[in-house]
Amino acid sequence: MPVKKLESTSNVLEAAKQRIKNVFANGCKIYLSFSCGKDSLCMSSLTYDLIRSGDIDPKQLTVTFIDEEGLYPSMVDAAERWRKKFKSVGVPFLWFCLPFKQVSVIDHLSASESWITWEPGKENIWIRKPPKGAVMSSPYLKYPGQMNYQTFCTKAFADGIQMIGLRTAESLTRLKAISCSNMATLGSFFYPIYDWKDVDVWLYIKERNLEFPEIYMRLYEAGVKKNQLRLCCFFGDMSTQGLRWVAETDNALWQRIERREPNAYLVLLYWDSEMFRRSTNKRRELESETEVKDYKELCKEILFTAPQKYTIAPDTKKHLHDWRRLFIKSSGIATQKHYKTMYEGLLYGDPKSRILRILYVDIYNDFATDCKKGVR
Repeated sequence: MPVKKLESTSNVLEAAKQRIKNVFANGCKIYLSFSCGKDSLCMSSLTYDLIRSGDIDPKQLTVTFIDEEGLYPSMVDAAERWRKKFKSVGVPFLWFCLPFKQVSVIDHLSASESWITWEPGKENIWIRKPPKGAVMSSPYLKYPGQMNYQTFCTKAFADGIQMIGLRTAESLTRLKAISCSNMATLGSFFYPIYDWKDVDVWLYIKERNLEFPEIYMRLYEAGVKKNQLRLCCFFGDMSTQGLRWVAETDNALWQRIERREPNAYLVLLYWDSEMFRRSTNKRRELESETEVKDYKELCKEILFTAPQKYTIAPDTKKHLHDWRRLFIKSSGIATQKHYKTMYEGLLYGDPKSRILRILYVDIYNDFATDCKKGVR
């Protein structure tokens, strides 16, 4: 679906403030989703300042923080600082350390949501101890790994609106999600800084002298580009390089992660290979890869002619009819680049159908661009 963008007479900062005031004006409960990341810090700072100025009612607000266990120490410090700040203005700060299931990049062949944060019975190898006052149980979670944290938040906070620091500049998928969202009802999501760019985020942090997790600086020094500075779960299916950066910036944390998940070393060795949906020039050089693969034929084989030859993750196999539909619909306009992405998604797992959704956008956008240029 096309997304229409409109110019505004307000700058992004003033627009974000007004959006927050507008959503509080509805009088309903607001759940601010805190994550320790730069976007979350900006959203929290805006909300905190509006409380201090008397523009919004703190009694409507609850801050929620889903602790994924494997956090950099400076992220934990940031969460502690903001817990104290919000509590100082009478806002509850719920720090959840619950056994949620996670997609694990380490288990690349099944790509299933099998890794469980704060798993009971494994307290001796937890990456770190939960903080004092953490929420360790919930009536919505009857057994470890019953659901992921996204499903939990949808259920647990259905009586209000979740305020999330998500920005469309980071991906087309996020742009589509926000353009299709309905913020008029309880249980919906609200994105006050959705139109901010990276420069807006860092400028806001600089001008207000906000203390941000030191790991951002260590990652930048290690070679992470400014537009790729993101703090996410180390084992997430879309954050393969996360473990590499841990090993390069925080050896103590890396040792705790390796004790928790010994196969993490596999990612450290092969994060840039096709095993993890990547194939860098350096990796191709090391492996002397000269064979040119016909990814369209490989996808056709996986989906139609010989699926029995391949081991497909159960969570991906459930959506094979959607993959077949994409293959048929895009036949004639998809390129080898698209088929390579399709092949990797099928073979190495796409449990949340992220790659499938992105491919739909990329194939048709690339086709339209090529037509304008007269390439096709």
